[in-house]
Amino acid sequence: MENTQANPIRIGVVGYGNLGRGVEAAVALNPDLQITGIYTRRDPAQLKPAHAQTPVYRLDDLDAHHGQVDVLILCGGSKDDLPVQTPALAAKFNVIDSFDTHARIPEHFAAVDAAAQGGKTTALISAGWDPGMFSINRIMGEALLPQGATYTFWGKGLSQGHSDAIRRVPGVAQGVQYTIPVQAAVDAVRSGSCPTLSTREKHERHCYVVLAEGAEAEVVRHTIVTMPHYFDEYDTTVNFISAEEFAREHSTMPHGGFVIRSGRTSAGTNQVVEYRLQLDSNPEFTASVLVAYARAVHRMAQMGLHGAKTVFDVAPGWISAKSPAQLRQEAL
Repeated sequence: MENTQANPIRIGVVGYGNLGRGVEAAVALNPDLQITGIYTRRDPAQLKPAHAQTPVYRLDDLDAHHGQVDVLILCGGSKDDLPVQTPALAAKFNVIDSFDTHARIPEHFAAVDAAAQGGKTTALISAGWDPGMFSINRIMGEALLPQGATYTFWGKGLSQGHSDAIRRVPGVAQGVQYTIPVQAAVDAVRSGSCPTLSTREKHERHCYVVLAEGAEAEVVRHTIVTMPHYFDEYDTTVNFISAEEFAREHSTMPHGGFVIRSGRTSAGTNQVVEYRLQLDSNPEFTASVLVAYARAVHRMAQMGLHGAKTVFDVAPGWISAKSPAQLRQEAL
């Protein structure tokens, strides 16, 4: 089941946006993995991977490469791409995706499971940091401290979905939104008091907007702060800035957050467990998680563990490049 640099796990990358580029960078740091191809809906001749020797193919070429790829890492979006691509490709290939529409995970799992069971493949869905690493830590905290409460805070970080919503507002030329935890809420949770917190009490939203020519700032601000499902339940600040400041200060994609489980093991004995991420690049870290779990997908497929899986089904040792003996000696 072990893989070496001489016999690397063959990785296919489907899609080459921010996440696909992150996968390419992450694979380069793992000698037991190798990208055998990038698959795109664009003209392959127009796509320039970071490593010039990496082959680029049309997505339609995948069928002809059956048997030449051990795991496909799917780098499309959760709204339109993955609900279609993951089941379709899981029927023939071992796959992993980062599907992150939490409310639709059960139906996505069911569709992918049917395809993977039929094709006798292994398909891991919703790997990343949330869902993914945060999900594991929510389960760990609840299992270890059954009497208590779990809190998830996101940020400070750039929200890609909320930023996209801002950019669709009439009068907005450019825009980003940062999610910021309310420090008083974080402090209350860390105290072990298990507070009851509303949505507004946990996070603030800070927006940075470049106005289109002729747009009225107050109209744009009002449209943003009252937007249902995105900003109306939060204390939202809209900052209007120049295009130059936007390019200088808001071109990266930092993110992060933390999961806290606060509970009691006996009367008057508080226990608090916390897991934190502080990320310079959201897509590069998500890609790093996908790459590690692609290793586990390959191992699970070798063991005949077919069908759809989540991070809850993966033993921690299976994502590591190290042998079980090394892990027992070095990490246990």
